[in-house]
Amino acid sequence: MADRPARLVLADGTVFRGRSVGAIGTAIGEAVFNTGMTGYQEVLTDPSYRGQIVAMTYPHVGNYGINPADMESERVQVSGFVMRSCCAEPSNARATESLPAFLQRHGVVAMDGIDTRMLTRRLRVSGVINAVISSEERSDEELLAMARAAPSMAGLDLASVVSTREPYDWDEPSDPRAFGTPIDWPPLPGRPLCVAIDCGIKRNILRLLVSCGLRVRVVPCTTPAEEILALRPAGIFLSNGPGDPAAATGVIATVRRLIATDLPIFGICLGHQILALAYGARTFKLKFGHRGINHPIKRLSDGKVEIASHNHGFAVDPHSLPPGVRMSHVNLNDGTCAGLEHERKPQFSVQYHPEAAPGPADPLYLFRRFSEAIRARL
Repeated sequence: MADRPARLVLADGTVFRGRSVGAIGTAIGEAVFNTGMTGYQEVLTDPSYRGQIVAMTYPHVGNYGINPADMESERVQVSGFVMRSCCAEPSNARATESLPAFLQRHGVVAMDGIDTRMLTRRLRVSGVINAVISSEERSDEELLAMARAAPSMAGLDLASVVSTREPYDWDEPSDPRAFGTPIDWPPLPGRPLCVAIDCGIKRNILRLLVSCGLRVRVVPCTTPAEEILALRPAGIFLSNGPGDPAAATGVIATVRRLIATDLPIFGICLGHQILALAYGARTFKLKFGHRGINHPIKRLSDGKVEIASHNHGFAVDPHSLPPGVRMSHVNLNDGTCAGLEHERKPQFSVQYHPEAAPGPADPLYLFRRFSEAIRARL
């Protein structure tokens, strides 16, 4: 890699100088950090990161390269990527491409050579902040003005930006040899239909729904409730995604109509927040969010603790949940709501990512819970 300079300029005036390892250009986004030691490819391609410049806290990134199997969507979704040290020569039998080549091919502005510990501490103490990452010959003053003019993530509806434009069917299951998916899940008779509302869905979620024995139909987040119900689904899935959940007013209205039925409903991350908003609860923006693969979650029904993957910048206010809806899981790091469930209907959601990719498989039971709720209605 040629040593071309690059900069990360925060809206507070802080400037980090390093080396360009991606495409030549300038990108704007909300600066956030991810604490995972692995999983950078899944992070890069997760639609929930749309509009964000992601810094990896682990110092050495790219050592195992890139491969097609670990793509969580069809493209890179982040606005920019920041590392302490980027490896240009991967060593892994599965690798088909280096990380710098992948970033350049997808037109992603990326840099390494900065003190990511300092950046992470800045974001933890003061909170996430808009920033500009650039490998072009622009002045610091120009980049700072761009960062300060960028809109806040609060109030942005990005789910409609990343959602599919047309419905499609997904039939690829999760590979037990590659992911460790339980193979003893009892099959559902007749492959009942699950409609997945796409607010930025990850591929491993779709694979696990298929592994539950479901026939999966993915629809745009703009699909009206009447069209979804006309498909006669056996269950509804609400996907993860980017942006401010309260700004996704269209899908909230759709889900408000869907929860009036007795259909099993399962939501993850943004889907969890949208389900809560459809119930009439409130959401709020976290100071620096939860982004990593080893956050502890306590299940309130039995006190069991699970380690799970996280990626979210907003949370549900559990005190705003209406009667008949209760918090089911709590984040042990900061006490925020990590799950909710309806007390009478088979409707539940979690703030974290039970599909992992990357991360541990502790919460896979939630997919089985969803399939068993569907089985009970067949």
